[in-house]
Amino acid sequence: MDIYLLRHGETAYNAEKRYLSRSDVSLSAKGLAELIPAGFSPETVYVSPLRRTWETAGVLFPAAQLTVIDDFREMDFGIFEGKNYQEMAGLPEYQAWVDSNCLGKIPGGEQKSDFCRRTCKAFARLVDQALDAGEDRLVIVAHGGTQMAIMERFALPARDYFSWNGPNGEGFVLDASPWRQERKLTLRGTIRYTREGPECC
Repeated sequence: MDIYLLRHGETAYNAEKRYLSRSDVSLSAKGLAELIPAGFSPETVYVSPLRRTWETAGVLFPAAQLTVIDDFREMDFGIFEGKNYQEMAGLPEYQAWVDSNCLGKIPGGEQKSDFCRRTCKAFARLVDQALDAGEDRLVIVAHGGTQMAIMERFALPARDYFSWNGPNGEGFVLDASPWRQERKLTLRGTIRYTREGPECC
């Protein structure tokens, strides 16, 4: 089974480098215009509860049924939500989080370990279900953080969390062959569904 793990298209918050998690913002006009259909039509696409994922899925896979997985929502950035690093220069809570290598608990938000745990648990359950059902493809449209958590935990070759940070409208294609024995996935390559693409692997 192949797994497509995709990030939503660009929002205004993304363009302005603002922390974006629970705010339910739409894709920007530019982000929407940049997306192109994927060229294949899965029966189901799994999305987070946030509109930027299902707006993206609607362009990439217009005939697909969208199924919401609540635990695929982005990491909760708490008091950092909607701000960029420039606006938080000198904010003690932000500096403390950065000094922790972004591993500490965000005031009013989540800690990376908790976010990764809930995301990866939901993902593993979905992979097991898809394999049990004999699916040949699993398609997920979620967030940058969702991608990074899943790829850090399950992808081969192994890389650290932040190295899996990919652009909007792009993602990873993974081979689930090792899953049953190793609980790992082999990276086939990257995929891009923007006006420069599609381009795979």
